[in-house]
Amino acid sequence: MMPSVNLVRLFAVCLAALSLGGIGSAAALDYPTRPVRWIVPYTPGGATDITARIVAQWLSERLGQQVFIENKPGGGNNIGTEAALHSPADGYTLLLVNPANAINTTLYPKLGFNFLRDSAPVAGFMRVPNVMEVNPEVPVKTVAEFIAYAKANPGKINWATSGTGTSVHLSGELFKLMTGVELTHIPYKGSAPALTDLLAGTVQVIFDNMPPSLPHIRAGKLRALAVTTASRSEALPEVPTVAETVPGYEASAFFGMAVPKGTPPEIVDKLNKEVNAALADPNIKARLAELGGILIPGSPADLGKVVADETDKWAKVIKAGGVALE
Repeated sequence: MMPSVNLVRLFAVCLAALSLGGIGSAAALDYPTRPVRWIVPYTPGGATDITARIVAQWLSERLGQQVFIENKPGGGNNIGTEAALHSPADGYTLLLVNPANAINTTLYPKLGFNFLRDSAPVAGFMRVPNVMEVNPEVPVKTVAEFIAYAKANPGKINWATSGTGTSVHLSGELFKLMTGVELTHIPYKGSAPALTDLLAGTVQVIFDNMPPSLPHIRAGKLRALAVTTASRSEALPEVPTVAETVPGYEASAFFGMAVPKGTPPEIVDKLNKEVNAALADPNIKARLAELGGILIPGSPADLGKVVADETDKWAKVIKAGGVALE
């Protein structure tokens, strides 16, 4: 009996689909065959940019193609993120994932993308503590003493941040919510001017990213009261965590890699494998440790959980603290 025309057509369609699938998998296994663009939504030279360049150098050597950094700052991280997520899902555009991707989901009422929906996580790199630090003229040496001092002087302590909605800002907002202290928020356009005024005594406290603060702390020009991660930092092992005084407190900057949703899983897996190999390399580990990094190797799903959890966490802080862009 001759097969029906419909069955013949169905068989042909299935063969074509299998063939295309095989071609796609083969192309993914050959990846990359040309240079790869990695969008970093910040200006060159900062800790975020340096982190990406350390990993990009490793990937370039391992993958046999140049992984080049494209700095695309602006819009509070959103311009670079949108450019990356609207790129073809072929593995040739990567995105440096950072705290703003979790924070901005709630902070910005209208975005041209939904980060959790439109991105595919690849791998986490590290968490970096913020440091709760004061000008040495402030008469406190511990978090407990600072809380007591702030409650005795409500609203009289100037609290510097690197800008509204940054991880530096929200670390302080979380501290305020969990301790009930009143601080006067002084937002700056970046960490450098905020630190300048902290050193001068114009402001009294900041919850700053660790890398720019470390030289001032080690020189004795600023007093570190605590780090904001759940565990102590190897970069400042003698400095306690905020949580040792305020149980449950945790805030940190996290970094990783994502690609546009729909990128072939073989490519995601290949990139994940190489990133995890980088994080196991003693030289890379040492360079990231210099930035205060606590490594977070793992699967794409592990990074996806970090981003989802951070998005939920900061949404609650933003709403509870009434945080809004100025």
